[in-house]
Amino acid sequence: MRFTVLFLFISVSLSAQILSERDRASLKDEILADRFNNLLPELMDKTDIDMWLVISREYNEDPVIKTMLPATWLNARRRTILVFYRNKEQNTIEKLAVARYNVGNNITSAWDKEKQPNQWERLVEIIQERNPKKIGINMSTYFGIADGLVQTDYAELKEALPDNLESKLVSAEKLAIAWIETRTEKEMQLYNQLVKITHDIIAEAFSEKVITPGKTTTDDVVWWMRQKVTDMGLETWFHPTIDVQRSDEALKSHIDSFSNGYGDKVIIPGDLLHCDFGVTYIGLNTDCQQHAYVPKAGETAVPDFLVKAFKDGNRVQDIFTNNFVEGKTGNEILLKSLAEGKAEGLRPAIYTHPLGTYGHSAGPTIGMWDSQGGVKGTGDYPLYKNTVYAIELNTTVTIPEWKKDIRIMLEEAGFYGEKGFRYVNTRQEKIRLVE
Repeated sequence: MRFTVLFLFISVSLSAQILSERDRASLKDEILADRFNNLLPELMDKTDIDMWLVISREYNEDPVIKTMLPATWLNARRRTILVFYRNKEQNTIEKLAVARYNVGNNITSAWDKEKQPNQWERLVEIIQERNPKKIGINMSTYFGIADGLVQTDYAELKEALPDNLESKLVSAEKLAIAWIETRTEKEMQLYNQLVKITHDIIAEAFSEKVITPGKTTTDDVVWWMRQKVTDMGLETWFHPTIDVQRSDEALKSHIDSFSNGYGDKVIIPGDLLHCDFGVTYIGLNTDCQQHAYVPKAGETAVPDFLVKAFKDGNRVQDIFTNNFVEGKTGNEILLKSLAEGKAEGLRPAIYTHPLGTYGHSAGPTIGMWDSQGGVKGTGDYPLYKNTVYAIELNTTVTIPEWKKDIRIMLEEAGFYGEKGFRYVNTRQEKIRLVE
């Protein structure tokens, strides 16, 4: 009931959608409890790990532990050791902390220092009492998010474990990735609202409320967006960008676009604007790229040649997302989509990444802007259901009216679930008119 009340509160208007810090904390902890009690047992069974150790120290946190801390914990404390034990036969999940205190309401302290002064020895006792078949630890070659166990803690863990327990250590890579990438129903309700907020901020930024042609610069719009996010009580996980394509300037290369930035320019009539923008809220992130056009004197609509070019961008999206099939790897989806797009005469590039708890999150990488032939390791990871992606791509289009090529660059949050693919909260299907 509490969750429903909060959602009624955040769906009224743009300014009213943001919860107070107290209500935000309540919602975060409610979502976390649901994930621990209902999602985690399923994931541990699926990945065949019955004990998972997440070990971290203050200010050097494992990326996984940061997603497990309650709203009132902003960091781990001292050395925090979390133990998750799944007894499939009894259908139970234990959530323990080898720490002096409970970690919120979900994880119970299991260490009395007065009875057992040594933290590592207490961990060994907990493991021996449960006798797991496998002990998962966060180590991974290709997925940084799943590689959070630092060398010092790993060495001390191995030193503390007797040989019969050390032999049970396995990589928890698949479990860590699944934990990070899988979205629950409650999270998706929140995600819908968050993407709408993102779209609404972009709509305002690409309007005459913010842009005065001939006066406003691209950096002015960037900093307006940053300030808007701050004023709304949100955060952004990356610095936004605003760039311009215009008839008398050559198309920049990918490396210039992605690494060197665009520079500050005065926005003038006839400009095709593009933004890259995302926000962070209650443990979730958005990432969105959209276009807008600044009309020339006498123009009341986006020119037809840009309308047509934008449709090519939407077509690449459709080809790409139609290839979302559970079990297919990121590289398989990438190569099939690129081939189909090129067969239609398009010039696509795809560089989609998992999105959720982190902006560049865990899961299958589906291309990188400089790796259109596939990505070793992360690109070989398969697509699973109940996951979210930044559907990020572009297509190059020749514009005879401008005697040059332009690039339609799009990015929208998309969800893949039991009913296939859908956009979390719509996508841009026509270029905005700055008015």
